[in-house]
Amino acid sequence: MDLLKTTQLLTDEYSVKILTATVRKARSAQDISNRFGIPIAACYRRIKELEAAGLLVCQERRLSQRGKRVSFYISMLKNAYVFFEDGNLRVKFQLKTGGADRFGNDWHEVKLLPSDEDGRDE
Repeated sequence: MDLLKTTQLLTDEYSVKILTATVRKARSAQDISNRFGIPIAACYRRIKELEAAGLLVCQERRLSQRGKRVSFYISMLKNAYVFFEDGNLRVKFQLKTGGADRFGNDWHEVKLLPSDEDGRDE
């Protein structure tokens, strides 16, 4: 997943609710759905997107009383910074210790315009 799509996830209402719900404690999709009023199908879609972005991980799987495997997810996001200045978007993500930090610890430029356009008026 590219940086722009990852940044867009942070402005999505359901994604923010999922990350907030799982910042301190691992929770199941059903629990998140019930607590935050997120339709269960949308909850699973956002969880999949957040996992692909590296912002959420399945911490454990447990058997329910009915014998069904239930996944419990936890947020890996510690901090996220989005900075827009003079037509440039810069982002920085910091993940919790132990996470596979594919973002590094630096600011990243996000290309908003195709390379042949520089945003200047002629």
